[in-house]
Amino acid sequence: MRRASPTRLSHMADTTAARGALRTYFGYDAFRPGQEGIVNAILDGRDVLGVMPTGAGKSVCYQIPAMLLPGVTVVVSPLISLMQDQVDALNDAGIPALFVNGTQTPDQQDLVLSMAANGQVKLLYVAPERLETQRFRNFASRTPISMVAVDEAHCVSQWGQDFRSSYLGIGEFIAGLPTRPTVAAFTATATERVRRDIIGILGLMNPQITVTGFDRTNLYFDILKLDTKEKAAWIARYVADHAAESGIVYCATRKETENLAASLNHSVPMLLDPTAAEGRVAVAYHGGMPSEVREQAQRDFVNDRVPVVVATNAFGMGIDKSNVRYVIHHNMPESIEAYYQEAGRAGRDGEASRCTLLWNESDIVTRRRLMDSDYENERLTPEEQEIVRQSKRRLLDGMVGYCRTTECLHDYMTRYFGEETAAHDGMCEGGCANCGRTFETVDATDVARAISMCVHDVNQKVGMGKIVKILRGSKAQDLAVWHPETMPTYGRLKDVPEARVRDVLNQMVADGFLHISEGRMPIVCFGARAAETVQPDFRYEMKRVARRPAGRRGESQAQARMLSQSGGETASPAQEEMFGKLRELRLAIAREIGKPPYIVFSDKTLHDMARIRPTTAEQMLEISGVGEVKMKRYGERFLEAIRAMGKPGEL
Repeated sequence: MRRASPTRLSHMADTTAARGALRTYFGYDAFRPGQEGIVNAILDGRDVLGVMPTGAGKSVCYQIPAMLLPGVTVVVSPLISLMQDQVDALNDAGIPALFVNGTQTPDQQDLVLSMAANGQVKLLYVAPERLETQRFRNFASRTPISMVAVDEAHCVSQWGQDFRSSYLGIGEFIAGLPTRPTVAAFTATATERVRRDIIGILGLMNPQITVTGFDRTNLYFDILKLDTKEKAAWIARYVADHAAESGIVYCATRKETENLAASLNHSVPMLLDPTAAEGRVAVAYHGGMPSEVREQAQRDFVNDRVPVVVATNAFGMGIDKSNVRYVIHHNMPESIEAYYQEAGRAGRDGEASRCTLLWNESDIVTRRRLMDSDYENERLTPEEQEIVRQSKRRLLDGMVGYCRTTECLHDYMTRYFGEETAAHDGMCEGGCANCGRTFETVDATDVARAISMCVHDVNQKVGMGKIVKILRGSKAQDLAVWHPETMPTYGRLKDVPEARVRDVLNQMVADGFLHISEGRMPIVCFGARAAETVQPDFRYEMKRVARRPAGRRGESQAQARMLSQSGGETASPAQEEMFGKLRELRLAIAREIGKPPYIVFSDKTLHDMARIRPTTAEQMLEISGVGEVKMKRYGERFLEAIRAMGKPGEL
């Protein structure tokens, strides 16, 4: 197979042209960190792998080259439901883009492919399954394809948290093209091992690898350990206190999404107004819903008709809604990768946003049960499936460690992805609940040593529940077969609360001293660090958070400080009033054109308008996010609104 000649495309590798396209279509004067190098590499005909956090602008890295290269760029995107929003946003910016997927009739698909083949489309979005159809392969064999861009590329790796077997066919599709295009792969979540998988399975040739850093400094991270029965009330209060903001609440199961959405629709209106009846505050979203119901729920949320979506992880991969101000996890996710990606859907516009994880011990049990019952894949052998299960177990251990850690939550995540960060003194740059908070250090050495000895006494053959019972001297009938009274550790921790023993045991798993086996009956085994527990100098400390009283709207003092500092100076009352007026105008325009409000302008762009108060077209074009096409479409109406409110001193 011939490869597209770099010399044929070299005249397009022009930084000035790329920056000009960025200004024209997106209204930005400069690329974000990492973007320009990726764009130039693509224009030079080189494969790339971009690992960039959500909100860092991965899509711009292939959208700008697509406008400058000849032919069409095929964008492989995992969720059909998102393609319409992505294409709408590009068309609104003046970029000709279309999608082809199973929601269209064969005639509609043929029309789109015909337009792409005739040069009327620069970006063509498809799901990975589409690449295997004869209709699309016929199209690809006769159409000049300059680039294949693979979004959410971590889905190709069985070591990642979101493996999709359909992604395994992308490399084969590329290899079958008559002329090999440039291949660009992008993801927000990829450890070193997953990166190697992406390069190998997609067949990237000597790719330029760009890792821009994983920290999202505009996000405030918090962890709350709550009993299951307390979670709904906490979420309802938070939603009521942030009624003007958009948020996503993630749940582990489909049933929980529906129950919680119904609960919010009942309780939140009454929290806002005790005389109010039930109202429509939240919609549920999960894979078991009829497609039309699911798509309507997403549309209502994206178009700001409802402020909250309560969803399983089926919702949100690559979602473009930029003004999500908070993401709450009702349950602990299965991995740091999953949490980073889901929480990262907050604050894509760079504005300060909050990510809160609610968890308890039963979440760990639920995750292990789901993991053990949900792994069948026809493309993998039983042995490979077992390897994937073990990998999933390790990913879960990392998530448990996040829930229990008392170090900086930003540092924990960035280090997990292999990025070393500087130590913080009291308050991290982005803000998290752990930094600046008081901790009580508890010596858990004796409890940890007793647990390790008990695992030895039972020859690593029982589960967590029985370990706890033996240590606390239980006389339960299900222990009789083990003759626990003959064990040195029987009753060793009879004066230690059961919850405390479980806490220490779970933390020992997260820290590698113990390991929980696979299967319906998980067994507690020794981990890689088990031998340390018998050393004379072994010390094991656990820290307990002494939570400060919640401030306004449930925010801690640390979070309030981060939120006020994230955009530089705090907005004045006049600026807040102006922002509100511009937000109302944006919503009205969005309703007129039938598009989501964020497609018109982002919150960040509106905040800049409220602060700078442009009164001419030239001044408006200086606002970040106002490109030439959007200026022609919407600029004058926003200028009229700004002029009508007058200067700050005239308000």
